[in-house]
Amino acid sequence: MQLPAPRGPVTALLFEALTGPPHEIGPLPGPAGGRAVEDEDLQLALFACYELHYQGFDGVDDGWEWEPSLLGARQTLERRFEEGLAEAVPRPFPAPHPLPMHMRRALAGLVAADGDGPCLAAFLERRADLGQFREFVTHRSIYHLKEADPHTWAIPRLRGRAKAALVEIQADEYGGGRLERMHSELFRATMRELDLDDSYGAHLDRVPAITLAIGNVMSLFGLHRRHRGALLGHLAALEMTSSLPNLKYGRGLRRLGGDATACRFYDEHVQADAVHEQIAAHDMCGGFAAEHPALAGDVLYGAACALTLDRIFAERLLDRWARGATSLRGAAPAVGGR
Repeated sequence: MQLPAPRGPVTALLFEALTGPPHEIGPLPGPAGGRAVEDEDLQLALFACYELHYQGFDGVDDGWEWEPSLLGARQTLERRFEEGLAEAVPRPFPAPHPLPMHMRRALAGLVAADGDGPCLAAFLERRADLGQFREFVTHRSIYHLKEADPHTWAIPRLRGRAKAALVEIQADEYGGGRLERMHSELFRATMRELDLDDSYGAHLDRVPAITLAIGNVMSLFGLHRRHRGALLGHLAALEMTSSLPNLKYGRGLRRLGGDATACRFYDEHVQADAVHEQIAAHDMCGGFAAEHPALAGDVLYGAACALTLDRIFAERLLDRWARGATSLRGAAPAVGGR
């Protein structure tokens, strides 16, 4: 993956630095204002900093990953992001914390309360044209091509029932050790069938801030031990809101002519996530809350972050499409690059 084009003074300074050998960088420019979750410069800068812990960028020295001044700059960006999250996502049940035995019920309540939001899945199932479906897949490629990786950061930070439950979920996400069954590989097949470039990060320049924020919140929670409860709640929310939407995505893609290969990614999630949601809510989050009752509120906050950012994402796509506009930045999505 190449470094993307800058989107403001922060990314301009950051990307200029990353093209050289690791060295001390100065303070980053201040925030531009507006909602942090939709700040193009902030979200792209955070994504680039986080990506150094995943696959990295071609031409960027691996030594940047732990360069102290870059970590300090990232911390400044993270504070802005966390402040923005706090504004966009009210903390559910701030006090008292829910009892561990009520964790599953509390998570289900959050999911149910979010059910009145914009139904992107229903639109894709019944009304989207092929171009709109390709745009949706382009957005989701930012996460799905590294699916499961951000949540895997939590494994060495857990123990007991919560750890075993997370490992069980992640093993399925990675295809039980079989390359062709890894969810990231299944998504690549969907992209190829839609004639989209399926290489890692190919569409980074095309996606807006909210798409990046959806991935960034996972990395924020995953890379900080203090956020491990929020990371588990985030994963639980994804699993608990996955089966029905993926059923609709599969139906929508078939309506548009998608074959079994194109739809397999969505079909797999209908089956797997129906099981995962029980494991995630009861064993993983319930087990974690039982061991760390003071962090039960963090679990719910992580779930609320996942639900809220996905709602903002859906609102953006549906609003753009209702006005006959693209939901992406720039020209049409890149076609097959392999």
